Amino acid sequence: PRVRSMLAPLQTGAARFSSYLLSRARKVLGSHLLSPCGVPELCSISTRKLAAHGFGAAMAAMVPFPPQRYHYFLVLDFEATCDKPQIHPQEIIEFPILKLNGRTMEIESTFHMYVQPVVHPQLTPFCTELTGIIQAMVDGQPSLQQVLERVDEWMAKEGLLDPNVKSIFVTCGDWDLKVMLPGQCHYLGLPVADYFKQWINLKKAYSFAMGCWPKNGLLDMNKGLSLQHIGRPHSGIDDCKNIANIMKTLAYRGFIFKQTSKPF
Repeated sequence: PRVRSMLAPLQTGAARFSSYLLSRARKVLGSHLLSPCGVPELCSISTRKLAAHGFGAAMAAMVPFPPQRYHYFLVLDFEATCDKPQIHPQEIIEFPILKLNGRTMEIESTFHMYVQPVVHPQLTPFCTELTGIIQAMVDGQPSLQQVLERVDEWMAKEGLLDPNVKSIFVTCGDWDLKVMLPGQCHYLGLPVADYFKQWINLKKAYSFAMGCWPKNGLLDMNKGLSLQHIGRPHSGIDDCKNIANIMKTLAYRGFIFKQTSKPF
């Protein structure tokens, strides 16, 4: 009876939970926080366990994920000119960035532009089939130099250039910021902004969290986390949405994201 009376505040909402209930919730979760991979499970397992002990969804919602090291994650995934055999130089034709809040892991802002290629201005049938980008989507679009200027304007508008704001780019692999952007900038004689010189490779982060390497990239990571794939594979903006969804899932499991790139 005493336990029931102490649990009674549950019926009037989370605002009246007592410290007793909070301590009981911690005891209920206790050693059950870890999954077989060794990743903290602060999602459905915790919710079910709390509900089974009479705590309900309101208490489950009070269990936060650990704070991240960054205020914002900037999810980026280029699409570039391509063919079989590969053409050289490759040029960026889609430039999407999602600004992910490091506290909520929700998308707060989007930068998305298509880019006019200049060395090989005509897209190949292979490129269109792979990326879904047709010629009309890049014709008349800004050059890479112009797009990079607009990225900088967007970064400033979003407060990301403030030295007190910690942000880092996130990519699916090292190709985007280790090979593609610096390679094209070098070819065109353009500088590479410092904020593009450190990043998190989601494949490495996923392997640290789950204990296995995602050979097929986003498809394997979505499958490993039981997530539905969003949109079209090899669409830059859709790939960014998948990266963000995977990051949110790992964060809610307790994973702390760290820079994986080596300093330039």
